[in-house]
Amino acid sequence: MPLTARQLNRATLARQLLLDRAPLDVVAAVRQVVGLQAQEPASPYVALWNRVAGFDPAELDAAFAQARLVKSSLMRVTLHAVAAEDRPGFHAAMLPTLRAPRLGDTRFTSSGLSVEDADALVPPLLGFLSAPRSGAEVEAWLADRLGRDPGPGVWWALRTYAPLRHFPTGGPWSFGPRNAYVAAGDVPEHSERDAGLAVLVRRYLEAFGPATVPDVAGFCLVQRTRARKAVADLGEQVVRLTGPDGVELLDVPGTPLPDDDAPAPARLLGMWDSVLLAYADRSRVVPPAYRKLVTRTNGDVLPTLLVDGHVAGVWRPLEDGIEATAFHALPEEAWAELEAEARSLLQMVCDRDPAVYRRYARWWAALPAAEVRILGG
Repeated sequence: MPLTARQLNRATLARQLLLDRAPLDVVAAVRQVVGLQAQEPASPYVALWNRVAGFDPAELDAAFAQARLVKSSLMRVTLHAVAAEDRPGFHAAMLPTLRAPRLGDTRFTSSGLSVEDADALVPPLLGFLSAPRSGAEVEAWLADRLGRDPGPGVWWALRTYAPLRHFPTGGPWSFGPRNAYVAAGDVPEHSERDAGLAVLVRRYLEAFGPATVPDVAGFCLVQRTRARKAVADLGEQVVRLTGPDGVELLDVPGTPLPDDDAPAPARLLGMWDSVLLAYADRSRVVPPAYRKLVTRTNGDVLPTLLVDGHVAGVWRPLEDGIEATAFHALPEEAWAELEAEARSLLQMVCDRDPAVYRRYARWWAALPAAEVRILGG
């Protein structure tokens, strides 16, 4: 019997630890969900608060400080927090996506350097980054090594595809506005790319399946031909199921498939939460009418209200609590759940940065609203 859209929604929530907060340490939780979007430093903290029972942000501070969790440019060429043991394979998988577009971009080619020149810079750069350095320090090093200022495009390309990680600089969310970088390992061999992608695809299906090949390709930002080859390389580790309208879905045996009537508690998801970005067809979690409201024209993905497993609105912090904007009328039971979540979230946010996400407030000016409430005040 084909899986229903509601079953797929509940499968995603279960695997993403959004049906029940799990009693896991922060590294195990991040591995369970593959990785956490980390463009905005607060987002990994909000993501784990949503997913881990009794989440203590100090545990995440320590994991970053001890490099058990690391922050690197990976899937979709965006910053992700991943387990240190997963980074090398994920980086190998993503290297074609991270490297070629940057080296073909005019921001790099205007430097006058060739692709070979850039690749030749990586080993000495890793030596220079055996200790943490700021971007300005790296740019000065590049100018000294090349005998001229090559412009900002060279470092822009190298910091995307070289095996680097962001070094914690402190502040309320471990990483501040001024980035520091440190070497994270060796340059992957060409032969490691396909093997790394097969591992990443399996991990994606464990965390987000059942899903389609376009879903896999979109989550990673790899060509569908590479995604199909990775699925083929996994062989019997992947099973095929039937979804709505007869669509073929891929999954890993033994992973959760909850009943479609499994209750889904309300959640306050942070910016760029992975469940909002993990599928080519985002209607699994984001109603089509709300997609452009949540994902803005420049790619910002706003903090969202999750009600009965689907996006129902957005939220932002104010001085007197959390402002929740619902896009449709919500029952009082849902508002009560959101109120309890807001009180819990405010404890963490107020101890660290009461103005979290405040710089994105411009998007609220034109949002439609069925109702706006101040929660947790």
